[in-house]
Amino acid sequence: MFSQGRGVVIAFLFLAGVINYLDRSALSIAAPFIKDDLSLTATQMGIIFSSFSVGYALFNFFGGMASDKFGAKMTLFVAMIVWSLFSGALVLAGGFVSMIVIRVLFGMGEGPLSATINKMVNNWFPPNQRASVVGLTNSGTPLGGAISGPIVGYIAIAYGWRISFVAIMIIGLIWASFWWKFVKEKPEKAADNVQKDDMGLIKESKLKFTFYIKQKTVLFTAFAFFAYNYILFFFLTWFPSYLVSARGLSVKDMSIITVIPWVLGFIGLAMGGFVSDFIYKKFLQKGVLFSRKLILISCLFLSALCIGFAGLVTTTVSAVALVAASVFFLYLTGAIYWAIINDVVDQSNVGSVGGFMHFLANTAGIIGPTLTGYLVDTTGTYTAAFLLAGGLAIVASLAVIRFVKPIIKPNEETLA
Repeated sequence: MFSQGRGVVIAFLFLAGVINYLDRSALSIAAPFIKDDLSLTATQMGIIFSSFSVGYALFNFFGGMASDKFGAKMTLFVAMIVWSLFSGALVLAGGFVSMIVIRVLFGMGEGPLSATINKMVNNWFPPNQRASVVGLTNSGTPLGGAISGPIVGYIAIAYGWRISFVAIMIIGLIWASFWWKFVKEKPEKAADNVQKDDMGLIKESKLKFTFYIKQKTVLFTAFAFFAYNYILFFFLTWFPSYLVSARGLSVKDMSIITVIPWVLGFIGLAMGGFVSDFIYKKFLQKGVLFSRKLILISCLFLSALCIGFAGLVTTTVSAVALVAASVFFLYLTGAIYWAIINDVVDQSNVGSVGGFMHFLANTAGIIGPTLTGYLVDTTGTYTAAFLLAGGLAIVASLAVIRFVKPIIKPNEETLA
């Protein structure tokens, strides 16, 4: 897994995920300061949180297409520079409208990350390692969220919330320069290696992108990913404010406590792909989707139960424990959505189809934070928001049982 330059690719993609979520979650950590500084309501903060996903979801799709056309290396290089610059640009925000504009542009920059990671993994690794590698590389994202609390919280308290965004901008620009210098698009003799590594699995003729986006397997994997992202964005955007406003914690204590769910998420995301690939090897006769669905259905369902009950408990300790458990189970499924795309889509379409799935999934980031802010303003509590997030994930996990199946391709229909 780590030989022939693959370890370098894993390391850079892992660090890209760390920076991505350090940048992304910084706003939620600084939100109590920003809300007071700019005199914003909960609904307005919800809209600002959601505005990120307008640009993000759109460029999930365009970023995936770009990785197929221009290569994952170039796409991720440009994306890192763009999102770092607009992360730093938040220091220029003077009110509600300017915050929205900057966050939309910031989201556009971050949009290509996951699809380009998936494309790089598809370029460099054989099928029986891809879920493991996707999970390992993406596990950098919750680690970024974990360190965001202490870093941004400390800088915001000591020097003001604007300075923290300048610091994380510089980190991203440094990563981009090293990425361009040290990482290649594909390994040497890529064509030969892919054919040997894939054990003959990449022999089908190229199918059109439009063929895949009509398939129930792709659409309902996207729906499950939507539910995953609904919970994730609820946690990512509103959980720090929930701890401060509903549980009465100080910003300092909140910054420390938010590390707990993120650390468990890091463990879950790193484990999920390895567990799925292990099950795949043990139950080879059942097909690769058996291992993917087993993890996806069971863990998404458990995550749903935990986040739902977190809205009903009465103590801070139990609420934090349940949210942490929910994030752990949620992240166990994090690599699976991408692994399914790698399993059922030909290599020339992996970036585009993965980007399309990610686009649909991240509309949750547009809807969820604004809806949560509205529910908090109208009900005065977070209970309904917790229950809605859990209920949606339960429905999605049940839908996966029914609709996610191997895709029968045109050449296979002819042979049958």
